[in-house]
Amino acid sequence: MRHKPAVKRIIPPDPVFHSVPLARFTNIIMTRGKKSVAIRIVHNAFDLIKERTKQEPIDVFDRAIRNVAPVLEVKSKRIGGANYQVPIEVRGERKLALAFRWIIGAARSRKGKPMFEKLAEELISASNKEGDAIKKREDVHRMAEANRAFAHFA
Repeated sequence: MRHKPAVKRIIPPDPVFHSVPLARFTNIIMTRGKKSVAIRIVHNAFDLIKERTKQEPIDVFDRAIRNVAPVLEVKSKRIGGANYQVPIEVRGERKLALAFRWIIGAARSRKGKPMFEKLAEELISASNKEGDAIKKREDVHRMAEANRAFAHFA
């Protein structure tokens, strides 16, 4: 490596729910540096989750993230002139990052409602092991399972 490794930034926890993963999730929702808008979206979604499920929204959020986080993924490796999709285990930070990305992508792809409603619906469905984010995880796992023969290249 030519440079020093990047320094891990410490993100302060969410001021209302006192959760660091939720603060990271809010940062990923944020577009164009508008953090107050992202915070409003997340907190309105949490209010809607509390209203619809009668459960603590932070518990629904944690369960959704756990359900969406992948265990395996495939990584392209070039061996002897051929590219193989090699299944590898996903590490902790990347699990969270992928889960966040998939949930937000699934929420953004829903049409016809404000973002906080789409996010609330996606989090509720992910906590119940359904929805587009869970489908994405299943596709990634299926791909890793299909390429299990190349696991010895890892």
